Parts: sequence; structure tokens; C-alpha cells
Amino acid sequence: VLDFNDPFSTEVKPRILLMGLRRSGKSSIQKVVFHKMSPNETLFLESTNKICREDVSNSSFVNFQIWDFPGQIDFFDPTFDYEMIFRGTGALIFVIDSQDDYMEALARLHLTVTRAYKVNPDINFEIFIHKVDGLSDDHKIETQRDIHQRANDDLADAGLEKIHLSFYLTSIYDHSIFEAFSKVVQKLIPQLPTLENLLNIFISNSGIEKAFLFDVVSKIYIATDSTPVDMQTYELCCDMIDVVIDISCIYGLKDDGTGAPYDKESMAIIKLNNTTVLYLKEVTKFLALVCFVREESFERKGLIDYNFHCFRKAIQEVFEVRMKVVRSRKHQSHLQKSKRPTPNGTPRMPL
Repeated sequence: VLDFNDPFSTEVKPRILLMGLRRSGKSSIQKVVFHKMSPNETLFLESTNKICREDVSNSSFVNFQIWDFPGQIDFFDPTFDYEMIFRGTGALIFVIDSQDDYMEALARLHLTVTRAYKVNPDINFEIFIHKVDGLSDDHKIETQRDIHQRANDDLADAGLEKIHLSFYLTSIYDHSIFEAFSKVVQKLIPQLPTLENLLNIFISNSGIEKAFLFDVVSKIYIATDSTPVDMQTYELCCDMIDVVIDISCIYGLKDDGTGAPYDKESMAIIKLNNTTVLYLKEVTKFLALVCFVREESFERKGLIDYNFHCFRKAIQEVFEVRMKVVRSRKHQSHLQKSKRPTPNGTPRMPL
């Protein structure tokens, strides 16, 4: 079990903290994104009354810990070692209920951010303006502008203008929560520039308009090319992944029920009525490449498949380098532990 005091745990598995006032929607977000719970089912979730930790290790790159903090916990109480928590944190997600009076939430946000920044200036501060499905488009923009202005003004008044806050409009009833989590997770992936560069090379040589590298379990995209992300495009990709996995679970298993529904043979082609083709290919057993291609470009499918083969090989090399780093850090962590003295003061002997 990796704990707060283990430096290896935060190097290999960055920690994401979910914070906010009670009933702001923290647990619902976690259940929808990582447990495939239906948004309507979250209405029956009980209020969280203790810190919940979950390891998310769906793929070679989506690899982190989520800590869900109850809204009523005062983690700045002297008996609570908040410095130990913030010291190993990669991202702090603060959830604000946009349908409620958010003045108290902004006060708690300011206190949390300022304390966390003093302990760990490298934390990414992510603000989810949540439950926006109940607001009109104009009200969404106005609420985001107001929260953005007030939060940054509070930091400026405290002389902390250098703290950067990222804001996202989110709801569990559409794909906005998945896109927001994708942006958060990408900041914790050290290989992101390499992945983006590989995708740029791939699409420029294949006549592809847009490409995403998806984690098929959570529908988080861990990388995309440098062209802007369109929300409708992202939603189509998520829907395609759902269709592929659902059909594979029915028809992708062997006659005796064994095998994996998603494997190296997994592939799908969906032709839309606007002369666009959606093309999905398996990269690793948890990663999928989803591309948008024009019909005339898709006629050169052989070229696309050859370039994809080169792309997948490059991704595997990136993964192998990552695993070497992980093994090296694990070995160093083990050596450090073995050198620590035992409680009676004598050095530990290697077994």
C-alpha cells in the first residue's frame, strides 16, 4: 500500500485531490468518470463522510490516485497534517456548485489554494464550475466570468497573482466532465509533448483531420494533435468507443466465453452522412486511437494503416522507457527503505 510518506508513490502515481463543499458533486463526478455509473444513479449516492482513496491504473499513462475529501472535513485543523497531503499532490480539483450560492465555496477555495501553494508550488489548481446543465448558455458564461473574477481578485489581494487557476464548466449529464478530466490528467503525463508530436506526425502523413489517443475504460483522452478540440467531435469519439466496447462484449468473445472483448484485432469504421469517416484502432489493451478522416482520404487506407503501425511501435517504445524509469525509481525507493534504521536504532540488514 502506497502512503502519504512514500516518495515513490507520488513520483509514479501522481495524486489528484477532489475538494469542495458538501453536495457539490465530487463523488458523483468520480463515479460517472471512473465507474461508468449512470448520471441518474448518482442521485441516490450517500454523502461522503470519510476520505476515500482510489487507485486509477487503467493504462500505461492513466495512472494516478484520486482522494475524495468530504466537504465537512476541516483539514486545516491542527490535528490534521495537511502539509503531508499537499506535498505529494499533482492536481487539486475544487468543485463549485454553480446552482448554489458560491460565496462560501470561494472563501474555502481561497483558503485551500493559498495553504496548498505554500506547501507545494507545483500543484495544478483546477476549478470545476459544476452542475451547469441547469443553467442557460448566457448564465453559464456569466457565472464562469464572475467566479473567475472573484477567485483571482482574492488571490491578487493576498499578493498571490502568480498562482494560476484553470476553470472548466462541467456536468455529469454530458461529456464536459470527461473533457475537463482529460485536461487535468494530461498535465500529469510527462510524456504528453512526445505523444502530441507523434500524433501530429501521424495525421500530417496520413491525410487525417483530427486524432485522439483515448483511454477506453474512462473515455479520458490522454493526448490529441495540435489542432483545436471541438466538443461535438469529442462526443462522437466517446460514443464510438461505447459502441465498439458494447458490441465487442457481445460478439468479440470466443465461443466458450473466454478471451478479451478489446484486443489487438479491435478496429471499427463508422461512416457519417457528412462525408467524414470515424476510424478506431487498438494501440494497447487499454488505449485506442480514434481518427476523423475525409472519405477521399480514407481511400488510401493502406497508407493510414502503415503509418498507424509506425505510430503504435513508437508508442510502445515510449511505454518501455516509462517502465524502465518506474523500475529504477522502485529500486531506489526500496534501497532507501532498506537503509533506514530499525526502531531500536540498528541498521536494516538486506535479506
